[in-house]
This record gives sequence, C-alpha cells and structure tokens, in this order.
Amino acid sequence: MKLEVVLFNVSDVDRAKAFYENLGWRFDIDVVEGDFRGVQMTPPNSQASIIFGKGVTPNNPVPAHNLVLAVDDLDAARKDLSDRGVNVSEVFHYAGGPFNNAVENPRILGRDPQGRSYFSFASFEDSEGNVWLLQEITTRLPGRLWDSTPAQNLDVATLANLLCETAEHHDHQGERTVFLKPLLGKDIDEKIG
Repeated sequence: MKLEVVLFNVSDVDRAKAFYENLGWRFDIDVVEGDFRGVQMTPPNSQASIIFGKGVTPNNPVPAHNLVLAVDDLDAARKDLSDRGVNVSEVFHYAGGPFNNAVENPRILGRDPQGRSYFSFASFEDSEGNVWLLQEITTRLPGRLWDSTPAQNLDVATLANLLCETAEHHDHQGERTVFLKPLLGKDIDEKIG
C-alpha cells in the first residue's frame, strides 16, 4: 500500500485550482458530473496527489489541517512560496517534538535547536483555509525508504541496462552515449542501437 491521494472539499473550486497551479503543482484532471466536481493536482516530485472540489467528501465545511509536504530545503521552499505570493510562516519547531500540539504553546519560533531532520517546519494556508505544513527532511531515518537498493548492490549488467534506459529516454541526440561506451564496454552499441 502507498498513499495515493488526500481528498477535501472547497467552496470555490476555480480559486483553489488557481492557487495550486500558482504553486507549480501538476494539474492532472478536472471532472464535472452533475453536482460533483473534483480536481486532482500533484505537488512536484510527489507520488501522492490531492483531490479537492464539491461533493468530494461528505459535507464537511471545516478546512483540513496539517497536510504535510516534505521538503529538503525549508528556506528554499519558503522563498519559492513567498515569491508566488503565498503568505508562509516563519520557520518553527514543536516544543514536544514533531506534530505534538498537546503541550501549551506547541510551536517555538526558529529551527530545531539540534538541527535534526524531520524537526523544522513552516506553514501556509491555501485559498480555502486548508493548512499545509512544510517539514524539512534532509536525511531519512533508516528503514524509511521503500524498495531502495543501494547502487553498490547492483550488478554491472543491471547498472548497464539502467544507464541505457536513461540514455534512450533523455538523450535523443546521443551526445552522452559516447561518454557511456568506455564505462560499459562495446555491448552498449547493441542496447542503444
């Protein structure tokens, strides 16, 4: 299983769609059927999407809170949002640890004092009042990557095939293929034609 999509209603679908397009999110689909309208958008580099609209969830006028976007550079993400006209909070960390709102005054201004991955945040709201958290993740904790195979565990044939596939998809003029030949040997000519 993997998280595919988060659903929430909005009062103004076009305004919400424009907000997320302004963030540079990929527009996937806009479906209208009778009283239903659902728009799917995907954040850059994300495998999970959001779907918002009218009739997407049971009537729930309350905005969604603490939708989390992982970023590897919190300052760069904040600047990008600000440059797009989004009101984004200052960087903060939680007094009781990530997402712990059970303590008095849970948010403390500034980065995590120990500089830990997962512990520094910023937040912003979309046009409908849905609250997003930016969580800086610079290094994933051990065991937090699915199906990852370290490159050193790949055999030469698998690595050669991956490099050839990359060359086929991203190098239509063959410019970098010349660079790959000495690394992989003469068999590369057969694979890339």
